[in-house]
Amino acid sequence: MPQSYTGLYYHIIFSTKNRRPLIASDIAPRLYEYIGGIVRNNDGALIAAGGTEDHIHLLAILSRQQSVSDALRIIKTNSSSWIHKALTVEHPFAWQHGYGAFTVSASVVDRVKHYIANQHEHHRTMTFQKEFLRFLREYNVPYDKRYVWE
Repeated sequence: MPQSYTGLYYHIIFSTKNRRPLIASDIAPRLYEYIGGIVRNNDGALIAAGGTEDHIHLLAILSRQQSVSDALRIIKTNSSSWIHKALTVEHPFAWQHGYGAFTVSASVVDRVKHYIANQHEHHRTMTFQKEFLRFLREYNVPYDKRYVWE
């Protein structure tokens, strides 16, 4: 076969440094749009983006020629830099070092898009910490509680 093909949808989750509420509602749409451009410029596609003041969720197809860790490094570095240059923010902005990346089946893409779109509603009853630990358990990702939150 002369070509390589992938069909991997990633549900990616990461937070602001120390989960500080730095993503104001007026900044969020512009941030998601900017991240979409980063993903597209790296031969991927951003399908959905959403979150709350302290974390974001992305549903994306990443380039088949780029590792997940490289893609996330580029997304986080460039979006953080953009926030510093393009927006006036009260507090220094930074992303947490880590992230969660989970593959999802094409058959549940619409469900994941709905989940991401309803983050504010969802987080009225569940903290980010509980949500993230739930994802780790659901996807059988081993973790040490001492190091999940830095």
